[in-house]
Amino acid sequence: MIERDHPDLSIGQQCALLSIPRSSFYYTPQGETEQHLDLMRLIDVQFLETPFFGVRQMTWHLRNEDHAVNEKRIRRLMRLMGLMPIYQKPNTSKPAKGHKTYPYLLRGLRVDRPNQVWCVDITYLPMRRGFLYLVAIMDWDMSAPRSS
Repeated sequence: MIERDHPDLSIGQQCALLSIPRSSFYYTPQGETEQHLDLMRLIDVQFLETPFFGVRQMTWHLRNEDHAVNEKRIRRLMRLMGLMPIYQKPNTSKPAKGHKTYPYLLRGLRVDRPNQVWCVDITYLPMRRGFLYLVAIMDWDMSAPRSS
């Protein structure tokens, strides 16, 4: 979007119009160092053998092979490679022992007007940095016309 040889606007003015720092225009990406590429190869080989290794286990493994690494570097490289460990996630849908099961209160109830019955659902969405909760609240009016 920025023209180097614009007759009226300097590069600084064009960057200001686009609301980007001038240094961003001159920046050239460096790529990964040879040391990081070697580490990525080692991570890839180990991850194929043990796909349940997360950042901590991978760091521990590489340190045992005399590589000077920390969790921060391994986390960045594994994220760059798109590696996510495989592990059993908690099943929160199963009730705990002794948990009271409530009866279904709508059995046999005829829903024929708005604001008679409402339903709510909530789900957890993991994101790259943290998580979100998605909540849906709906009116169960069955007499409303449906689109198909």
